[in-house]
Amino acid sequence: MPLKKLAFATLLVVLSSLSFAQAPLIIALDADLSAVAKTGGIAIKRGASIAINEINTAGGVLGRNLELKTFDHRGNPARGIANINKIATLDNVVAVMGGVHTPVAIQELPALHEHELIYLDPWAAGTPVIDNGYEPNYAFRVSVRDAEAGKVIIGAAKKDGIKKIALLLGKNGWGRSNEKSMTIAASEFGVEIVAKEWFNWKQTNMTREFAAIAKSGAQAVVFVANAPEGAVSLKQMLSEDTTKNLKIYSHWGIAGGEFVEAVGLESLTMANIKVLQTYSFLKPANPALNAQVLAAYQDMFDANATAESIQGAVGVAQSYDLIYLLKMAIEKAGSTQRPLVRNALEQLPNYQGLLKHYTPAFSPTQHDSLWAEDYFMSEYNERGFLVPVEK
Repeated sequence: MPLKKLAFATLLVVLSSLSFAQAPLIIALDADLSAVAKTGGIAIKRGASIAINEINTAGGVLGRNLELKTFDHRGNPARGIANINKIATLDNVVAVMGGVHTPVAIQELPALHEHELIYLDPWAAGTPVIDNGYEPNYAFRVSVRDAEAGKVIIGAAKKDGIKKIALLLGKNGWGRSNEKSMTIAASEFGVEIVAKEWFNWKQTNMTREFAAIAKSGAQAVVFVANAPEGAVSLKQMLSEDTTKNLKIYSHWGIAGGEFVEAVGLESLTMANIKVLQTYSFLKPANPALNAQVLAAYQDMFDANATAESIQGAVGVAQSYDLIYLLKMAIEKAGSTQRPLVRNALEQLPNYQGLLKHYTPAFSPTQHDSLWAEDYFMSEYNERGFLVPVEK
């Protein structure tokens, strides 16, 4: 080869190598961004975006920027699986961040593990998302764990003097996960479950379910529902004299969608409802970081946002912390190879995040990082915003 052509070819190789080295590391977000749980999906996207912007401004990870690529599964498991298979074909993917829906996450697990894709769970609470039987396990969660949720929800009912409770559960993996959790917790707290009623996704009438609940003698109802079915349930309950005064203790699914809009403030103020949460910008564990993230949220997304008005605050906070935990793992591994990063996630040092002081976040035998002591109950104020229940 002539010298000039050889030099040119060598230059192309060098430039190509530099381009590859500088290519951003991809974090794929696979969530409902446009359907019934879009509030939660958008909150997750915003929290991740804030963290990624901070990290890139500070120089990135191993000299490379992070980039968030979004995929909308609209709460559909088949679409979610298709998204995972597409994500696996992209260059420079280091992890996938999930969304609100436990049933989607559970159905995606085989594809995630087949492609050795690290799955960061910032919302879906079903116990089997993490306790999935895979070894090595590529799923890591900063969120509620249903096996722990029952203790807090049933514990709150017990504290309020409830002795008989009804469960209203979706016919899916999330509902089944919570049936087990609530049943165990009820036994521990001495609360009797007098009815278990199951509903279908997109069900628009709960007459039969609340007739059975009224007949059972329940003093309160536990909702395990997303926003649409939760709104149908609340309106049905308030429409019947036999159930309108029941107390409600809800898992956080209703906070991942347009529950307040669907119910209306007038109906909401008539209900006695408490909702499980893990984070509120009104109740910071790390005040300085809380103020920093709130300011970034206002700057990037909504100048009028306040500590009480951020919708899906748990999704913002949990995705934010997960991005930083992933950054730490990449740096600890000294590599972007996913198996090495996965191993490093199990060996992280202690870390003061937005939600809590992780001591540490994960271990080889535990891929959950939030526990019952990290959860609390909240309630809707007169403006329809969730605020922590005062103890």
